[in-house]
Amino acid sequence: MESAQQKLRDAAKAIFHAGLRAVEPAAAIRHHVQREENFLTVADRQYDLREFKNIFVVGAGKAGCPMAAVLEEILAERLTGGQVNVKYGHLSPLKKIHIQEAGHPVPDEAGMQGTEKILALLHRAGAHDLVIAVISGGGSALLPLPCAGVSLEDKQATTKLLLACGATINELNAVRKHISQVKGGQLARAAYPATLVTLILSDVIGDPLDVIASGPTVPDHSTFQTVQNIVEKYNLLTRLPLPVQKHLANGLAGAAPETPKADDPIFDQTQNLIVASNRQAIAAAQAEAEKRGYRTLILSSLIEGETKEVARVHAAIAKEICLSGNPLASPACVISGGETTVTLRGDGHGGRNQEFVLAAAIDIAGWPNLVILSAGTDGTDGPTDAAGALADGETIQRATRLNLNPHSFLAGNNSYHFFAPLGDLMITGPTNTNVMDLRIILAG
Repeated sequence: MESAQQKLRDAAKAIFHAGLRAVEPAAAIRHHVQREENFLTVADRQYDLREFKNIFVVGAGKAGCPMAAVLEEILAERLTGGQVNVKYGHLSPLKKIHIQEAGHPVPDEAGMQGTEKILALLHRAGAHDLVIAVISGGGSALLPLPCAGVSLEDKQATTKLLLACGATINELNAVRKHISQVKGGQLARAAYPATLVTLILSDVIGDPLDVIASGPTVPDHSTFQTVQNIVEKYNLLTRLPLPVQKHLANGLAGAAPETPKADDPIFDQTQNLIVASNRQAIAAAQAEAEKRGYRTLILSSLIEGETKEVARVHAAIAKEICLSGNPLASPACVISGGETTVTLRGDGHGGRNQEFVLAAAIDIAGWPNLVILSAGTDGTDGPTDAAGALADGETIQRATRLNLNPHSFLAGNNSYHFFAPLGDLMITGPTNTNVMDLRIILAG
């Protein structure tokens, strides 16, 4: 007979997968994009396809293939062709749109080659053409084309420095925009004067269009001064590659062009639409939990901060539910979203979700009928094959029997090798979507 604890674990997984299904790219696009003969409707706008000579699809992101595939079906014979960059292994068969596999989270040469092909295609587009861009999580790393004087290696080194110091995705992307030829609205500049429609899966807290994938098709609100503030905040000024230092100094002095702003005419014929987000995944997870008889609370879709500290707050909420029935009585399900950060202090293997669950597992050790799950909706947590992990009040006890010291693994950022022998990794494989993370607390 299945134990109460196992039922909680199974329920947590089912609630997570319900959230995943809600942000499946093809369904998300079909909800917002329909075609009836010569008319293409995108949310509240309608396009007469007879007015366009060519229709191109371009883009970048982990969900690029399924997003491109559904557009091939919708546009059918009217589609001219396209070019989309995706993460290695995130493939699906396409007919007219060429797919370039590339590196993520650190950009590589393949990504740069794919981006050059995208620009070459956009340079073909004229005033009587339609360009549809598909953007999803990972799009910033997968759309690399450094500015003049900065090499791909310089950009890789800059990205690694920012990741290692715990910079937020907003901060990381502000820097990326200002050492790029395509980010921060510059892809829209390349597409102009064609009509441009961008379909977006948001992987950024609050869904700011200028931050998602570094905003390649929207006005950029960040400036060279913004970047300077970030560099100073993390004490990176003398650690950045010299060409990057020089370019940023030129930008501050007005000797390098700024990214395009809202008053630029290149944005006169653009439409940007978010087709799926973390909030949608959370809402679907909540509906699944309620269907299973849990009282539910959405904590926030805007959670960010140091992973271990956020985990301890979630663990405290879980224990408070058990002790006092606050903020809701059991059986309870608390759901949160967003994206935390990890400051690397060890050389272990893991990701923010696995580290979150390890920190929480330490705090709920010995508490019965509690389960905490955290996983990335893209199926990849850090440089691992796991989406995240799952823990309960018995996790630390089971680990101790295997001579696994949770504090040592946490200090070494080695959460993957803590959960692997316990069988508590969340392995989903590539999900072909990406709307940040889902965290689930269940109190039975």
